[in-house]
Amino acid sequence: METFSLITLVCFATIHLMMASVLALYARYKVEYLCMTWVMGIFSALFCVAIPFYSYFKFETMGLMNPFMLLALAVTSYLQTISPLGIAMPGYLQWRRMLLYASPTILLLLFYVLHLIRGGRPSVILTYTDLFDRLLGVSMIFRVFALALSVYYVVNLVRLPRMLVKNIELPRYLKGFATVVSLNTIYYVVVSVVYDSLLFYIYLYLFTILNMYIFFRTLETMAIHLPRPEMKEVEQAPETDLIDLTEKENFNAANRQRFERVEYFMQHEQEWLDSAFGRDRLCEVTGINRHLMLQCLRSQGYNNIHDYINSYRIRALKQKVRSGEIKTCNDAVLVGFGSGKTARNCFERMEGFSLDEYLKGKRNA
Repeated sequence: METFSLITLVCFATIHLMMASVLALYARYKVEYLCMTWVMGIFSALFCVAIPFYSYFKFETMGLMNPFMLLALAVTSYLQTISPLGIAMPGYLQWRRMLLYASPTILLLLFYVLHLIRGGRPSVILTYTDLFDRLLGVSMIFRVFALALSVYYVVNLVRLPRMLVKNIELPRYLKGFATVVSLNTIYYVVVSVVYDSLLFYIYLYLFTILNMYIFFRTLETMAIHLPRPEMKEVEQAPETDLIDLTEKENFNAANRQRFERVEYFMQHEQEWLDSAFGRDRLCEVTGINRHLMLQCLRSQGYNNIHDYINSYRIRALKQKVRSGEIKTCNDAVLVGFGSGKTARNCFERMEGFSLDEYLKGKRNA
């Protein structure tokens, strides 16, 4: 069990350090990722601090409502409240607000450190009888305050995204993510009060998986908004035999020819104007299977087949908005979207701003 504990802590510290390093690279170019960079880095540091104490993570030494677990809970709850909300509120731009928000946790940590320096020792509580007998002790007061502070941060974790999304542009998945994180934090509270090694490690795995989820969703958002390749007119589609022959000599050149074949179909047939047109139909008419289709599109900078098809629809949508043919979101069905809602979601995800804003801007231009 001790070996498992050590491996788990080292792996999780490494994972969070990797995520912090990648985000730090992007934060050099976009400041909105700076807050998440710091948060992932602090999580990595916390795991590193816990590594020397891996042998203590068992019931006999931790007991009920372990003070260090509850202090870690308060710190973690605070960090998870500002992350990923920190994408919209860069830490260094609003450090005073964040410091004020963190001040109860900072004071709690300082008082507890002073308590330990003055000779106070955290009591190990193994039974519920001990818990009630020491309820008014100094150590228990710190624990209860840490628990109450964590509950405050968890409530904000659920409340803040729903408040912010009304006023600023936040990815919609943040609301669901905040809810899941808050539930996982509540689970940690239960584990802290009724400690069990297995339950504790389940929490650590869930904690890391959730952080990896928000990390990869952040990278996905950045990938979607990377500059897309410029569309070039294709006059003639390469034949399948030529593509197969080219593939034997130059794999990348073959992918380019497959892409030109797809482009020729998209530009000249324009079946994407039909909302029923999708991946399967595109593969069928071009004679390219799904694997090779995805491969050739990604080689040219597209995220997936659906985004590639929708890029044509969005391009046509913009043209018709400029010409005055499309004036409302519901008119987007003219360029192949199934409904105005689908057009809104796709446009906002791929363009970074809402379709309603784009229509309003063009009307006022």
